[in-house]
Amino acid sequence: MRDIRSAVGELYSSGETFALATVIDTYRSSPREAGAAMAVTASGEVIGSVSGGCVEGAVYELAQQVIATGAPARESYGVSDDDAFSVGLTCGGTLHVLVEPVNRTLHPRLGAVIGAIDEHQPVAVATIVSGPGRLGRRRIIWPDHSEGTLGKERLDAAVDDDARGMLAQGSTGILRYGAGGQRRGDELEVFVQSFAPAPRMLVFGAIDFAAAVADIGAYLGYRVTVCDARPVFATAKRFPKADEVVVKWPHVFLSEIEDQIDERTAICVLTHDPKFDVPLLRAALRTRAGYIGAMGSRRTHDDRMARLREEGVGEEELARLRSPIGLDLGARTPEETAVSIAAELIQTRWGGSGRPLRSTTGRIHIDPMTSPGPSVPTDLTAGAHTR
Repeated sequence: MRDIRSAVGELYSSGETFALATVIDTYRSSPREAGAAMAVTASGEVIGSVSGGCVEGAVYELAQQVIATGAPARESYGVSDDDAFSVGLTCGGTLHVLVEPVNRTLHPRLGAVIGAIDEHQPVAVATIVSGPGRLGRRRIIWPDHSEGTLGKERLDAAVDDDARGMLAQGSTGILRYGAGGQRRGDELEVFVQSFAPAPRMLVFGAIDFAAAVADIGAYLGYRVTVCDARPVFATAKRFPKADEVVVKWPHVFLSEIEDQIDERTAICVLTHDPKFDVPLLRAALRTRAGYIGAMGSRRTHDDRMARLREEGVGEEELARLRSPIGLDLGARTPEETAVSIAAELIQTRWGGSGRPLRSTTGRIHIDPMTSPGPSVPTDLTAGAHTR
């Protein structure tokens, strides 16, 4: 729902009853992951997507029924169904979708959930999706308190503990319990959708390439900050898609927000100027950031590595640096370069090979539960840029 929350918020504020369809589980290859959402209004307007077009028609019809009856419904779409081809899910996977009627009475805390997402505050929504509990009963879990009930005190307590763990990891998925909330049992399924704060992208160097990187970072869902010590270049007008533009020496700013950097953080150093790069990278490589990349030619890279070694940066820390930044796409323009950086970010997140899909075999979509996550590059010269 994160992607469509603005439109959902407007519908919710209007008092209108609409249907919210959410992917709660997937099997094998599927177009969208758990948490993908689509809203359908009583007048027939569709916002968002649960499958990239494969089953939208079938979900749309179910959503209209849900609005008419006021009762939530769960449905599965996949190749094992007789009508799989008719609904268009021909990629070989299965989608499990929950469709709920929503208005201010049925979901009194949705406004608070949307507000928390907008303010980058963590919140999780736990919803019963199968079993002896009432389908659609939900509980909102914050880091320090919870609201609503799933029907049993023991179940509430168990879900609170588990959901807070998922929220800390930014993970979304189904939890299974016994009918009374026992951890041993699977009669009851609870879908937990975590809305952890958006991951941060820190772009250092207010150059033309930075504007393109900030744009694509925002498109990928990052909370983007552009930082440069030169006020004439670091302006909000030059970086309209950035969430904030900071005028400070990069290493100083990084030290001020070090406690906000986690494994989901991407640091992109685009200055290729030693007086900025060296102190910044020395500090960045000692943070928990999952991605640290630096722009520059191979000569710049060699000089930068030598300077960092002189500053006491160890080989294990240097192995984390993706320099030259990006995948080898032959990129030349700022926009193409931003695509190559985005491609490397995605590869780092999901563990893909970076090779053309036509030259690979097996599943296309890697299971997030088995993905290797952020990885250390094996070839520090395999970048895309020769500046």
